[in-house]
Amino acid sequence: MTNPAEYTPPRIWTWSQENGGAWASINRPISGATHDKELPVGRHPLQLYSLGTPNGVKVTVMLEELLALGHAGAEYDAWLIKIGDGDQFGSGFVEVNPNSKIPALLDRSGPEPIRVFESGAILMYLAEKFGAFFPDTPAARAECLSWLFWQMGSAPYLGGGFGHFYQYAPIKIEYAIDRFAMEVKRQLDVLDKRLADNTYLGGPDYTIADIAAFPWYGGLVKGWSYDAAEFLQVQDYKHVQRWADAILERPAVRRGRMVNRVRGGLSEQLHERHDASDFETKTQDKVSTAS
Repeated sequence: MTNPAEYTPPRIWTWSQENGGAWASINRPISGATHDKELPVGRHPLQLYSLGTPNGVKVTVMLEELLALGHAGAEYDAWLIKIGDGDQFGSGFVEVNPNSKIPALLDRSGPEPIRVFESGAILMYLAEKFGAFFPDTPAARAECLSWLFWQMGSAPYLGGGFGHFYQYAPIKIEYAIDRFAMEVKRQLDVLDKRLADNTYLGGPDYTIADIAAFPWYGGLVKGWSYDAAEFLQVQDYKHVQRWADAILERPAVRRGRMVNRVRGGLSEQLHERHDASDFETKTQDKVSTAS
């Protein structure tokens, strides 16, 4: 292994705003709003403020799945939060999520709005509210929750660890890439062994555990994430591949992946979603043509 330039940490860390990297302009060591900006509010019971990252896709898939089951109360407005522009530091967004991360949800169906932040919390809230994609029996519910929280705890090593150092860091650090590549492959092996004997993560039924894991690990094995499919040899995880293919066949998943998406083919980008018809009339290919 090659040795990077030796670095000795100072006794006290200080923030250098010129720290480089793809997200240097928005990363900072303090929380809170940087500017005043109210959040828009649409006509539906649920107001989602998000972006089509893996964590954002979890919630839009869940909402589309609920609507597909006939839960009219799951109708939602999905507003685009451009994290590269710092929208997550607007005062209105910080009121909904003091951690300034997408996704954030406001449930306005009751007498007082209820805020929910953190993608796993949003999935659980919606699953309990509508009684869907969450098992009833104690054993099955425990299994579902275990895999849901496995995803919540593991994905930072995939995104903030491997993804950052492999794709976004201003310099390639062999130690960091090796460290996190090893961990990501271990996680894929955990999933592959689980899915060898189970149709879905929680067992025979599709649940919020799958909805949470698919945008991260399904995206990885289908080659959508970090341009790392060959590097990680994702084709070797055949059971994860089977699981990802099965989930991708679900129409609600395909719709959910489009919402708040700002990358990829224009026909797959629906920057904001305010009505079911928007999938047919307001994708970026149609918006661009109209303008």
